[in-house]
Amino acid sequence: MKRYVVVWLGLLAIVALEVVLTLAHLRTGVLLAGLLGLAIIEAGLALMYFMHLRYERRSFTWSLILAVVITVVLMDHFWLDAFRLLHQRLSAP
Repeated sequence: MKRYVVVWLGLLAIVALEVVLTLAHLRTGVLLAGLLGLAIIEAGLALMYFMHLRYERRSFTWSLILAVVITVVLMDHFWLDAFRLLHQRLSAP
């Protein structure tokens, strides 16, 4: 139970750091990079401890990460194309 409380406190600290970064009025690129980095760390902690992936085999964890990366890349690749087709249909006479 102690480990989960420590992880939960760490997640709260990350959220507090995200709020501080947001209120610091940083440049957009710096703010985005900081918030994305903290979000990745936060998601990793939640997945590893609260979804109990820390105790799985390493090959399962890496295959899960690979599947997520492939999915995100494919979504990014086809997302723009879908919006382009939508705008073409709307602007056609």
